[in-house]
Amino acid sequence: MAELDYLCLTILSRGGETEGEFKSRLSAFWTRMLREQPADFEKVYAEAVEFERRAERLGRRYLLEAPAAEALVAALAGAAIEHLPIDADDVYSKYEAAPPEWFWIEH
Repeated sequence: MAELDYLCLTILSRGGETEGEFKSRLSAFWTRMLREQPADFEKVYAEAVEFERRAERLGRRYLLEAPAAEALVAALAGAAIEHLPIDADDVYSKYEAAPPEWFWIEH
């Protein structure tokens, strides 16, 4: 069985949004994904444990299977959630998403 390539997706908070508000919005988004698009949700492998500071905004990184990128970007757009562009040439293996920096998502 061939090993999958993973891409990094960074989701951004709104300007001035608190960490708590951003966490709530992310939780609502992923819950909706789990209910409405479970096959795509299962392709999200890991979530960074820490938020990143990006100017006046927060970012949260996710590793996802490369084939799921298009569906996830469409779902984010539909939920009006901003993200950084995904670099399809910057691939990761699942072993690069190791604790304690990453949290593996249970499916």
